[in-house]
Amino acid sequence: MSDSSIVKVGMADLNIASGGLLLRTTGLGSCVGLTLYDTKLKLAGMAHIMLPSSDIAREGQLNIAKYADTAIPELIARLKANGAQVDRLVAKMAGGAQMFAFVSGSDSMRIGPRNVEATKHALQTHSVPLVAEDTGGNYGRTVELDSQTGLFTIRSVQFGIKEI
Repeated sequence: MSDSSIVKVGMADLNIASGGLLLRTTGLGSCVGLTLYDTKLKLAGMAHIMLPSSDIAREGQLNIAKYADTAIPELIARLKANGAQVDRLVAKMAGGAQMFAFVSGSDSMRIGPRNVEATKHALQTHSVPLVAEDTGGNYGRTVELDSQTGLFTIRSVQFGIKEI
């Protein structure tokens, strides 16, 4: 696969692709790699979500791709602007790992699980079905979505390659 056929999605970033291009994001630990796919148009979107809620934002200029509650509506809007219909979108996601063990049961330390919960909640709010996921655990992942087929590929050192 040549680099020209890959659209990279950075941390706290989102993008869309079509025409057989691949969307790829790396370094998913507690972050969630969420993909949305319009099966008829073969139009794909991906967000690399770092945190569950923009309510905790401290930056001056809000990075909407960073938070589950703002990234998902923005990704849907970009897909719709390119002809997608919400009722044709399907979601797949990976990540949301608990990368470190903490002695305290503090909810603020459960970033991975909270990211997964917030992402699922936002998908439900927008009536987008989650058709596949590979979340949790304590290991990192790299994910790719093929805009031609909708195939979601998850790579990890521990478990190799998984396609969903």
